[in-house]
Amino acid sequence: LPVNMSCEAPEDRLRKFKYRGKDASMIRQHRIAVNVQLRKAKKDEQVLKRRNITNLCSDSASGEETKGNTSLVKLTLEEIISGVNASDPIVCFQATQAARKMLSREKNPPLKRIVEAGIIPKLVEFLTSSLHPCLQFEAAWALTNIASGTSDQTRAVVEGGAVKPLVELLSSPNLIVCEQAVWALGNIAGDGAEFRDSVISSNAIPHLLALISSTTPITFLRNITWTLSNLCRNNPYPCKKAVEQMLPVLSQLLQHQDNEVLSDTCWALSYLTESCIERIGQVVDMGVLPRLVQLMTSSELNILTPSLRTVGNIVTGTDHQTQLAIEAGILSVLPQLLLCPKSSIQKEAAWTLSNVAAGPQEHIQQLIDCNVLPAVSALLKSGEFKVQKEALWVMANFTNGGTVHQLIHLAYSGVLEPLVNLLTIPDAKFVVIILDIISFLLQAAEKLSKKEYLCLLIEEPGGVDRIKTLQFHENRHVSLTAMHIIEKYFS
Repeated sequence: LPVNMSCEAPEDRLRKFKYRGKDASMIRQHRIAVNVQLRKAKKDEQVLKRRNITNLCSDSASGEETKGNTSLVKLTLEEIISGVNASDPIVCFQATQAARKMLSREKNPPLKRIVEAGIIPKLVEFLTSSLHPCLQFEAAWALTNIASGTSDQTRAVVEGGAVKPLVELLSSPNLIVCEQAVWALGNIAGDGAEFRDSVISSNAIPHLLALISSTTPITFLRNITWTLSNLCRNNPYPCKKAVEQMLPVLSQLLQHQDNEVLSDTCWALSYLTESCIERIGQVVDMGVLPRLVQLMTSSELNILTPSLRTVGNIVTGTDHQTQLAIEAGILSVLPQLLLCPKSSIQKEAAWTLSNVAAGPQEHIQQLIDCNVLPAVSALLKSGEFKVQKEALWVMANFTNGGTVHQLIHLAYSGVLEPLVNLLTIPDAKFVVIILDIISFLLQAAEKLSKKEYLCLLIEEPGGVDRIKTLQFHENRHVSLTAMHIIEKYFS
């Protein structure tokens, strides 16, 4: 089932939803249709890459206080280039630290100049200086910040040979060095599938997972979780083995109490459940649905958003996977989220409900039983337009798959007035969808000898006049659909 077809014509999207009369194999084929990403205009809320900004604690951790007046030394780029190529370890340290400081300043770090200076190979070499952990730390920090830049700058770090020694530093006895290596690998993996797979193929995942225990400092655990989430993101999906390695630990982290850990864990699961029945199955089989539904009630937006996204992705899967989500209690939470003051949450919740509505009639009945229709009607009436469109998909999928009795229930739920009011929107494609919904409802009413009453419900808010006017619409699809409704039901 498509997540959102904002980039394709609504009538094309409509064809990808289930229609009455289709056989099970056809329905299933539509339910696993390729996922067109819901939020192209607004990138994922989770940060892809993060730069480590200089602070006093970090400088102390790097051994700066023990270097006498080293912290007072300010080197030029030329002096840094000369220093990293020196034979004296202290001079190398000073130059590397100076480079790191340049890259860690809050505004306009000279990432491009540092890359063009050609010192990345020396920084990578310093990662292996096990006798000088302070030098390792400074080099790892500098590489972290270079990798936080553009894809070309990240590529310079990868092609400079940094991935393998960074993975080896995950076994460093020095916790600060180890944590900086985790951060650097997270930035590299966050750039895209190519570098993510480079990190995975370097056997980083087992080393990362080994760092997680009940005694792991919380700031370190947050970095590890964020890096794991970047190893789950991007298309194509990470390999099956990598997912199998990470899922048990992600399932455990989902029980954590820290907001950042929970947020990044939910984002990781949301990436793994985008448009892939097999990956959805792997996640669902971990038994995480009840916890995800619980997190959907969180007052923290950074937890609510990715947990809702994950559950929304899961209900794009098979009918069985959707049923498991329903049994976990999503229909007791989603109606509340439709009332959330934040429109992005309303939109996600309506999108999730539209995918439930695209399921079998049993799922549609459960939507009715949880009394979700009044809230959807309210969004149609007064929601932002992007939310109204998702609410329309709930109605479209409902009418395409529901029984005649379910459609009559929908017609009596107060949906007709907001539908009629939306007939004036300038988007012709969505006007056709509204007319199709009205047509389905009239067909159902006719079968149950309730046509006259339904026609009155449409006429009261001025629906008949508006449909008549649409017969002369410049869009041929709109005019023909409107003409068919008038001739068949209002002649």
